[in-house]
Amino acid sequence: MDVPRRPSAQSRNQSGAQSIERAFDVMRRVAEAGVHGVRLTDLVNATGLKQPTVSRLIGALMRDGLIEQDSESRRFYLGVEAFALGAVASARFGIHKLALDALLQLAATTEDSAFLSIPRDTVSICLHREEGAFPIRTQVLKAGDRYPLGVGAGSLAILAAMPDADVDRVIAKNAAWVAEAFPTHSPNRLRQLVIETRRGGFAVNSGLIVSGSWGIGVAVIGADGKPAGALSVAAIESRMGESRRREVARLLRAAAAELSVRLSELHRVSRTTDAPHRRT
Repeated sequence: MDVPRRPSAQSRNQSGAQSIERAFDVMRRVAEAGVHGVRLTDLVNATGLKQPTVSRLIGALMRDGLIEQDSESRRFYLGVEAFALGAVASARFGIHKLALDALLQLAATTEDSAFLSIPRDTVSICLHREEGAFPIRTQVLKAGDRYPLGVGAGSLAILAAMPDADVDRVIAKNAAWVAEAFPTHSPNRLRQLVIETRRGGFAVNSGLIVSGSWGIGVAVIGADGKPAGALSVAAIESRMGESRRREVARLLRAAAAELSVRLSELHRVSRTTDAPHRRT
């Protein structure tokens, strides 16, 4: 009689890593749904996992308070523990807190939607969306959304602020994703958009993601000289004529420059505060 072999340590580690990756994917899908919540069937479709697997992952996340379920709608939302983790993380990613005043001012002045996005490897993540007063809004981007760097105004501004070698790396790594989901952004088109952004001093999304939805973006440079994020404004096409694009870009450049200074000051204070601890 054959005795079944126990899984090797390597296979157990791989299985554990896969479970963590799947759980994170489920949690990210819940986060993307925001205040509307998400149904179990939506999570199954979005993740491509079988329903029993998704249910098991949700159960584990709910036990730890990372996800919770509304008893009436049965929709899932981020839980209180996710909020606590985000509050702790925000102390490190200080750009969000520093950018809030600028986002409020941009939304109030332009009356359109203002955004803060940050880079994560080859991806741009929207951290914040601030609504303006204009009644017709573009709904392309919301907090938690992820796009390949170069797709969208803020995302393009970040890509254009990178060295050429990094631009090539990003385009190559995202090639399959972009070709499938954003066919208007071919590698050659992305490189041309980078050139135009650098030449003009701001990025323009001329309805390339959703027809009629335009955006203007400007990179925020961190204390290390690298793009720490981007500020952007989006509006319907009729509100983005050439003269207004330049005015919005002027407002964004001023806000981005001020935010860069504040990030440098925060970095300097942080280094000064930590210096005694490093010497001990």
